[in-house]
Amino acid sequence: MFVMKLLVTALLSSLLCHTTALSVAKVCKLSDEQRSVDLAAIIEKGWKLQDDRDAIHKEFLFRDFNEAFGFMTRVALRADKVDHHPEWFNVYNKVNITLSTHECGGLSEKDIALAKFIDGAAKVFE
Repeated sequence: MFVMKLLVTALLSSLLCHTTALSVAKVCKLSDEQRSVDLAAIIEKGWKLQDDRDAIHKEFLFRDFNEAFGFMTRVALRADKVDHHPEWFNVYNKVNITLSTHECGGLSEKDIALAKFIDGAAKVFE
């Protein structure tokens, strides 16, 4: 019984800390200036604005599934580290990625930073 109580306490503590950490940081949409400078630089690298919402999208092609999965693994590790996760879809050698920040309902600095990392991770496979 004591062990069970200890596990429940640890789990609840972990959940509360995670929730608290997420709620403390305020994430804002990109300003007009950030859109004209930072977002424009990302678009020059092949990212496209989505028509139906404030998000960016890019398709990546690799030689085979192994490369695509390796790329996704690199991105997943980074995304988890920075607590900003992409929407993505993979079929064999193709990976489609969409970035948007749910906390602010649109594009934020988190998306710009992750897009830059993703482009760098893709270069490893060129």
